[in-house]
Amino acid sequence: MRSERAEADQPSLDAIAEAALSIVDEEGPEALSFRRVAQSLGVSHATVFRRCGDFDGLLTACADRLAGRVPLVGRDTDWATATEARFTGFYQVLIEHPGLVALRAGRSWFGPQLLGRLVEPQLAHSVAAGMTPRAAVEVYRRLYLLTLGAVAFVDHRDRKRATASARTALAVLDPEDFPVLTGHLDAVLPALADHEVYYGALRQLIDASASAFLGR
Repeated sequence: MRSERAEADQPSLDAIAEAALSIVDEEGPEALSFRRVAQSLGVSHATVFRRCGDFDGLLTACADRLAGRVPLVGRDTDWATATEARFTGFYQVLIEHPGLVALRAGRSWFGPQLLGRLVEPQLAHSVAAGMTPRAAVEVYRRLYLLTLGAVAFVDHRDRKRATASARTALAVLDPEDFPVLTGHLDAVLPALADHEVYYGALRQLIDASASAFLGR
């Protein structure tokens, strides 16, 4: 009985994920560790380790916690509309947590929430719309990479800081070697943190995919 009560008092994997996400968002990705999460929750390092297994397990828990916020889209929705809604929702979740995106670089993401809310529904919708399974996977992959790239490129939470940082970096360039970058800052800088750059690219990719694989 004592063992069962002690287990019930331990933080859930969701609670650990939320604590870890707060640390990454507020202190930076380099601050994340089992010990820091344990400290935040008031439990032992070993408790967090047992729940997650390893650092990849901790990151997977965080990523899947976020994936649970991706909106569900009905199968009766038009393919293009549904695709835009899913990936727009995914993008909007990720831009709030760029530190986690950086930490997950190079790691697979196969948590049940992402698979159930984004991957499987999108693939199933594509196949039902008329794509071959191979085409459905290729289109999904392109959309996924576009989204991750748009998120990882800049921290969208602070547009002023992102713009100022880019301005500082471009200021040291020699105008003779980089005439476009240095001569058109009024065009370059605003685009860095403009969400419409992603949304426009997403719509273009969806339209091109519909034309190539669905004959639309």
